[in-house]
Amino acid sequence: MANNIGFIGTGMMASSLIDGIVAKGVRTANQIHCSDIWPPAREAASKKGYNATESNAVLCANSDDAIFLAVKPNGIMGACKDIMDAKDIGALIISIAAGITLETLEEALPGRRVIRVMPNTPCLVGEMAGGFSLGTHATDADKTLVKTLLDAVGLAMEVKEILLNAVTGVSGSGPAYVFLFIEALSDGGVRAGLPRNVATTLAAQMVKGAAEMVLKTGKHPGELKDAVTSPGGTTIAGVEALEKGGFRATTISAVTAATKRSFQIGGASDEEIASKYGL
Repeated sequence: MANNIGFIGTGMMASSLIDGIVAKGVRTANQIHCSDIWPPAREAASKKGYNATESNAVLCANSDDAIFLAVKPNGIMGACKDIMDAKDIGALIISIAAGITLETLEEALPGRRVIRVMPNTPCLVGEMAGGFSLGTHATDADKTLVKTLLDAVGLAMEVKEILLNAVTGVSGSGPAYVFLFIEALSDGGVRAGLPRNVATTLAAQMVKGAAEMVLKTGKHPGELKDAVTSPGGTTIAGVEALEKGGFRATTISAVTAATKRSFQIGGASDEEIASKYGL
């Protein structure tokens, strides 16, 4: 047994992570161990060549490198108990459960090395934008491992745990904002006379291309916006309409609202959120 990785839970996010890790050659299919109580999920994993089981104990006994906690938040404590009941063979514990803090995880997993991750749904297409935070006992080697695994499905950045809620507000919930924007652009295209399929494809490709320009040029988005906004032209007319509609302020409000909600899910009161974090 060497460098085997376990996934407790094989839902959409976990499956995307596994498929990306294997597709990029970071691990082989035989080095992946999955546990799930739902038979169709285990069958789907087995068909891909992964080692699937109903037993978390079996998974823990065969996962020496890392174990992903990929169940819903209400199943985390049960999964942690199963890990603690099993023999510790040195696996790093990586949680992708929303709202479950490192403190809570470390209380349930005393002495274990833990990292908390906030992924997002574009990991389905290998374009994740996520954040992660190291627990008390996690090492530099653990940081390198989690970066290697997550980078197989996109990009992951280390942040302080308190900022994972902001990561949720920006990139965790952000795909929904962008889908809404693409849909609105498509509606505008249809209103201007384009067929729906043409409008949607152009809108989606434009968003993809604009994002690539930000990432590859390293320029501030405002500078890139100014470069395409000529005096008296079509783009400035469109930007003016967006500003009149409160586009910028509404987007900021969406991020802060999602961030606040993430704090609430984690158990923080509105008073604490307001006094400590200004939200």
